[in-house]
Amino acid sequence: MTGDALTRNTSHTFNRLRLAVVDMVGTTITDDGRTERAMSRALVEHGIEPGTTRFESMLGYARGTMGYSKMTVFSHLFDDAAVAASANKVFEKAYDDMIADGGVRAIPGAEEAILWMRESGMQVCLATGFGRHTQNMVLESLGWMGLADLSLCPADAGRGRPYPDMILTAVLALDLDDVREVAVVGDTSSDMLSGVRSGASLVAGVLTGSHSEATLRAAGATVVVDSIKQLPLLVEKRETSQL
Repeated sequence: MTGDALTRNTSHTFNRLRLAVVDMVGTTITDDGRTERAMSRALVEHGIEPGTTRFESMLGYARGTMGYSKMTVFSHLFDDAAVAASANKVFEKAYDDMIADGGVRAIPGAEEAILWMRESGMQVCLATGFGRHTQNMVLESLGWMGLADLSLCPADAGRGRPYPDMILTAVLALDLDDVREVAVVGDTSSDMLSGVRSGASLVAGVLTGSHSEATLRAAGATVVVDSIKQLPLLVEKRETSQL
């Protein structure tokens, strides 16, 4: 076989989806604004007066970077590394307290979608911008420990979104052969960017969280659906179209 023929055949190879890397807040769970409230508390406790231009600007940046590592966000907001680390600790403590009130809930159809993917032979990784302790608190509060094959936070991979590190870490940890066997699902532009940068073949945006369809598509979403509950249908349609 000539080199050109090999290239042509390889370019048309269909890669079955074997792994879904799925975001948490806004995609599989809702916290009714608790992330933003915890962020506001961290800002206030570090001298940023509510209602001021600086406060609104910093909170606006936090909204725009939903999905990023929270430590990365605070490192951008505060020049002093010690202050950023302290703000992140306040955020985590505030969010932990809010989890205890039962306000973190599964988005309708999310658990069923995860179970469907696993039963269909796909592996699932739940990824977040939270720290490991907070991620575990959320999973425990929902009874989701063990629901997915793997859960990752930025510290597990080196960098959080919009970098592709968590996706590539999942590929390595779960012994995939090809990153094109990955679907990435999320509600923010950073989810979409990380999916595009990783080389995932399906980068799906959902409209249950922070960003609009236009924002998700501009960041590279290959498809946008209303909710993760539509993901099984999306995967089935993709698979059957290649038969």
